Amino acid sequence: MTQSADYVSEADHYVSSNALVIGGGVAGMQAALDIANQGFKVYLVEKTPSIGGRMAAIDKTFPTLDCSACILTPRLSEVARHPNIELLTYSEVEEASGTDGNFKVKVRRKARYVNESKCSGCGECAAICPVEVSAEFEEKLGFRKAIYLPFPQATPAVYTIDMESCIECKRCARECDRDAIDYEMKDKIVELHVGAIIVATGYKLFDVTAYPRLGYGKYPNVINAMEYERLINAAGPTHGHLIRISDGKMPRKIGFIQCVGARDVNKGVPYCSRVCCMYGVKNAVMAKEHDPESEVTIYYADIRAFGKGFEEFYEMAHTRFGVNFVKGRVGEVVEDPDTQNLLCEVEDTNTAKLEQVEHDMIVICPGLQPPVGLDSIAKTLNLTQSDDGYLDIEDSFLAPVETHVEGVFTCGCADGPKDIPDSVTAGSAAAMRATIILSKAGDKK
Repeated sequence: MTQSADYVSEADHYVSSNALVIGGGVAGMQAALDIANQGFKVYLVEKTPSIGGRMAAIDKTFPTLDCSACILTPRLSEVARHPNIELLTYSEVEEASGTDGNFKVKVRRKARYVNESKCSGCGECAAICPVEVSAEFEEKLGFRKAIYLPFPQATPAVYTIDMESCIECKRCARECDRDAIDYEMKDKIVELHVGAIIVATGYKLFDVTAYPRLGYGKYPNVINAMEYERLINAAGPTHGHLIRISDGKMPRKIGFIQCVGARDVNKGVPYCSRVCCMYGVKNAVMAKEHDPESEVTIYYADIRAFGKGFEEFYEMAHTRFGVNFVKGRVGEVVEDPDTQNLLCEVEDTNTAKLEQVEHDMIVICPGLQPPVGLDSIAKTLNLTQSDDGYLDIEDSFLAPVETHVEGVFTCGCADGPKDIPDSVTAGSAAAMRATIILSKAGDKK
């Protein structure tokens, strides 16, 4: 067991000037940077091998259609280089105790089997690795090696060995000139003393297999929104070429189905996920940008364009790009076995007509849910959760980032669905609240 240099014994009870941020997505990074820029030490804990979160996997942002990587990559570098931020990636919080200003936290640093201080990220180990498995970052549409970097801009630029896939041929160890490969590496526990904690654990997408009538998992040309993001991304498995999974052909007629796993009491998701309408519109516009001659249709219950520029973006999609909007929930998707095209049955509520429309590809746009592991974090930190599984906050108007535990704050999608700008704003708000506590460092508790 190791112990951080700033650890304070139980007898001292001093307010710590250090902060802990759990989650390395865009909200967690913003919170960490804002606290670090005030001169306080920040431990940024991320359970995956790299920070960046969901934003690292998407192609463009709405409503401006700015390049996501162009915004995020400089921020990744800023976090990695900041002298007041210590990255604890491939790590998870296991225990926590104490009160505001004086939390004692145990973090498990999982074994990468690659020494972070020695690895230069050159990639020669991956080039020689004989094992290929489906890549999680590519939504399993692409492949990675058993020793891998999640994506080219991964931060830190340190490789990780997936021991479940590794055959221990030791080729990577022989190839590495820096002796960074360590097959004997073990998990280790790091103990931290922090004054404030920010939970920024992100979200997961609703599992659309809960709607078998839509054909996801049954028909290869029915995909979800994140799979679409990777297909259309220039850094994705198809280098930005939007193709059908079944035959590699370019789809000319694409349908987007909204509100799947949102506003459905029967599926336990009665709430609106806020972002689905606009990311669906964005993805439809991107399809038209790739192929202006394609026919793109969005099937929706309501268009909820709540943010600045959102209504204008929705209108632009219809008038400038020619995206077709059909108000009605899709009843069923079936496949033509000869062409593998998809027949979409929907009632257009504006005309009261039941229609069957043929598409080359269907993209399902799922709602957002609390991330896997949030229950465990809530239990560890004694946080309460709402009926929908998100973290409870003190007051959505007066204390939107404060949990019911003093000194523990939340931001991003940990307390409910948000888009990127709102997640960043919440990250800054949580950082401000945390620094009020950290500024009292040295005071007796």
